[in-house]
Amino acid sequence: MTLSELFEQLQSLISEYKLWSSLLLILVVVAIREWVINYVRKRAKRKGKDRRSTISSIRNFTNFLGFILIFILWSDDIKDFALSIAAFTVAIILATREYIQCLLGFVYLSSVRAFSVGDWIEIDGQYGEVASRDWLKVTLLEVDNKAYSYTGKTASIPNNRFVTQAVKNLNYLRRYATHTFHITVEPVKNIFQLKSPLLEKAKEYCEPFHDVATRYSLLIEKRLDVPIAGPEPDIQIHTNELAHLVMEITVFCPTELAVEIEQKLTQDFFHLYYNNAIGELVESESHQKIVQDVDQESHLNANQA
Repeated sequence: MTLSELFEQLQSLISEYKLWSSLLLILVVVAIREWVINYVRKRAKRKGKDRRSTISSIRNFTNFLGFILIFILWSDDIKDFALSIAAFTVAIILATREYIQCLLGFVYLSSVRAFSVGDWIEIDGQYGEVASRDWLKVTLLEVDNKAYSYTGKTASIPNNRFVTQAVKNLNYLRRYATHTFHITVEPVKNIFQLKSPLLEKAKEYCEPFHDVATRYSLLIEKRLDVPIAGPEPDIQIHTNELAHLVMEITVFCPTELAVEIEQKLTQDFFHLYYNNAIGELVESESHQKIVQDVDQESHLNANQA
């Protein structure tokens, strides 16, 4: 039996048993995909590298390849089926328009390369790390934008939202962040005198990584082509709508140290604030006591007269 005869016989068997051939084809594609993914994971674990983007690409490619092979296998039947339901084409499109929009959104994201697996992004007020991407959705590991830590929640964002919503790539926050926090107090004391000692404390806390922060800040400015705050700490004082005094502190620091530095500076602020405030309070109470004694003596003199 020649090779051409063997091929014709195999083709006739596939045509006769299309359903079983489709199942076998799917099993082969899935088996090959899982074997390749396991190999990539083991190799990445050995070398200590993040290969989630490669794994996501492998999944998308094998899914697309399987879809094409199944489509080719059933092409004659699909053609006949498509002709028989020509009158219902519009209804089918309307029923599946959300899925079609998601597919077009996947094509859009792949073409513009707004982000990749492992990046931190923000979309419509949601912060997260891109864990995976497929034809229909993007999976995010939710991140607390104040503590710069994972919340343990997972969000699935349909691809069509990335076409209609603005997407912010926050990937540079994974290493360093321009962290800003506020301390609000009653307007009973002039807190401008605390600005200099707190600024010295902030510089002291940022000194161990100052050189690295400077280089990273310059790298970000070069990539974004815009100046950013930092790496020197900054303190601004203003009031809010309730007429309270607000001290706004900004530091450019490693993401994992942002909350720690915030707590230290907050502790330093209240230590300085209450130590001085107690002295003023004692002085104020002594002054009030003297005034009361003078008033009582004046009343006694008036009564005697």
